[in-house]
Amino acid sequence: MQPSEPSGAAAPGTRPWWERRPLVAVLILLALVPLLYPPVPPLVDLFGHMGRYRVQLDLGSSPWLREFYTFRWAAIGNLGVDLAVMPLAQLVGLETAVKLIVLAIPPLTVAGFLWVAREVHHRLPPTAMFALPFVFGHPFMFGFVNFALSMAFAFLAFGLWLRLARLGKLTLRAWLFVPISIVVFFTHTFGWGTLGLLCFSAEAVRQHDRGTPWFKAGVGAALHAAVMSLPVAIMLAWRRETHGRTAANWFDWDMKLEWIASALRDRWALFDYGSLLLAFAILVFALLSKRLTLSRNLAFSALVLLAGFILLPWTVFGSAYADMRLVPYLIAVALLAIRFRTDTHLPTARVLAALALAFVLVRLAGTTASLAIAADDQRAKLAALDHVPMGARVASLVGIDCTRPWPLQRNSHLGSMVIVRREGFSNDQWVIEGANLLGLRYRQAGAYAADPSQLVRANRCGPGHSPDDALKALPRDAFDYVWMIDVPPFDPRSTAGMRMVWRGPGSILYQVRP
Repeated sequence: MQPSEPSGAAAPGTRPWWERRPLVAVLILLALVPLLYPPVPPLVDLFGHMGRYRVQLDLGSSPWLREFYTFRWAAIGNLGVDLAVMPLAQLVGLETAVKLIVLAIPPLTVAGFLWVAREVHHRLPPTAMFALPFVFGHPFMFGFVNFALSMAFAFLAFGLWLRLARLGKLTLRAWLFVPISIVVFFTHTFGWGTLGLLCFSAEAVRQHDRGTPWFKAGVGAALHAAVMSLPVAIMLAWRRETHGRTAANWFDWDMKLEWIASALRDRWALFDYGSLLLAFAILVFALLSKRLTLSRNLAFSALVLLAGFILLPWTVFGSAYADMRLVPYLIAVALLAIRFRTDTHLPTARVLAALALAFVLVRLAGTTASLAIAADDQRAKLAALDHVPMGARVASLVGIDCTRPWPLQRNSHLGSMVIVRREGFSNDQWVIEGANLLGLRYRQAGAYAADPSQLVRANRCGPGHSPDDALKALPRDAFDYVWMIDVPPFDPRSTAGMRMVWRGPGSILYQVRP
C-alpha cells in the first residue's frame, strides 16, 4: 500500500519550478556570467600557467623563449588545460583560448552537481541550488585550473556512474570507466582520486541497500571501483622519474580550520563568511528538521571526502594547498545530500527553493563584481607591457601585504604576462620537479630566476625580502626591466641606475641601464 500523500505535497505528474529543465539550463548558463567581462580570467595563479602555455606553444619558433626556458612533455597527472589549449590556441590565440577553457569550467561543474543530485534523489531537491556557489570556491579563484577542470569532469563522470548503476548496466559501466578514469587522471590527479572516492562510497551504499553487510559491501565497492586503477601504474612511473618531495606538512589543524573558513574566499570577508555560514545553517537545519534528512549515498560520500581532507597533507607531488582544494566540493556534496524524508512538502520546499535561488544569484553577483574589479585593475597594470620590447628580461616585484588580508592577492603572477605577450623572461614561474613540464635555462638571474622571488613585503614585516632588499640584491646585468606591482613604500635611492619609463595605478616600470 502506498503511503498517503502529505498535505501540500506535489501533485502526481507535475514538477515544481526548481525541477524544470529551463531553470536547470539557466543555472548552468548563469555560471558563465562572472567570467564574461574579464579579457583574461583574473585568477591568482592563472597568469603563471599562461606563461607556461606560451612556452609550450612557441618554444620551437621563438628565439627568445629558447634562450630562457625548456619544455618537455611527460605523462603526468596535471595536463588538463595544457593539452586543451594546444589546438584551441592555434585557432583563436592563447589568451582567448585560455578564457574559453576556463569559462567552461563553472558550467560543467554546475551540470555535474545537478546531475549527481538528480541521480541520487530521482529528482532535484530545492536545496541542491545551495551547492552551486561553491563552484567558485577558493581553489578555483586561486587559479588551480587543471584541478578545477578535473573536478568538473569527476562530478559529470560520477553522475554517469550513478545512472548506469540505476539502470543496471554495470558491465557497460566497467568498460566505460577505464578510459574515463584515464582522461580525468591526466586532467589532474586530484580529480581522479576524488572520482574514485565518490564512486567507491556510492557503490558501497548501493550494495548495502541490497542487503550486503557493510564489510562485504566495501570489498565489493572496491572491486567495482578498481576499473579506475590503471592510472596508478602511470602515476608510479611518473614519480620514478622525479626526485622531489612526495608530500609535506601533515595534520596542520590550524591550517585545515583556515581552509574550511576560506571555502568561499574571494574579496569581501563579511560577504564570504556570511555565505559560508548560511550554507552551514542549511546543513544544520536539514539535520534537525523533521521534514528533511540526508541521502545516505551522498552523506557517506561527504564523509569519505572529509576523511580525505583530514588525511591529505598541505603538499602532494609538488602541488601546494592539496587539502584546501577538497573543501568546497566536500561542502557541496553535503548540501547535495539534503532531501525530504518522505514526499516533498511544497510549502517548505518553496521557501527553501526561493532562498537557495536568491543565494545563487547574490553570490553570482558578488563574484561577477569582484572579478570585474580585478580585471579592470589588471588591465590598467598590463599597460606597462606596451613599453616592453619582445624578448625582454623582466624582474617583477609584487607587494604582498604582511597582515594576510582576506582579498586574494590576484597579481602575484601578473609578471608572467611578459612571457605571454612579449616572449620574454619573467622571474615568477614555478620550477618544481615533477609538478610541471617547464624547465629553466636562463641561470644568470640567480636567486631571482623563479617563484617566489617576485614577492616582496614591507620593510621588517616578516619573512621574505623587502623592495629595497630586492632592488639591491637583484643582478641588474641579468635583467632589462624591473616591473613593480603594488609594492609597499621603498627608498627611491634603491632604483639608482634605473630609468622610469612608465607609471600607472599601483604599477611602475623601470628600465635597467647598462
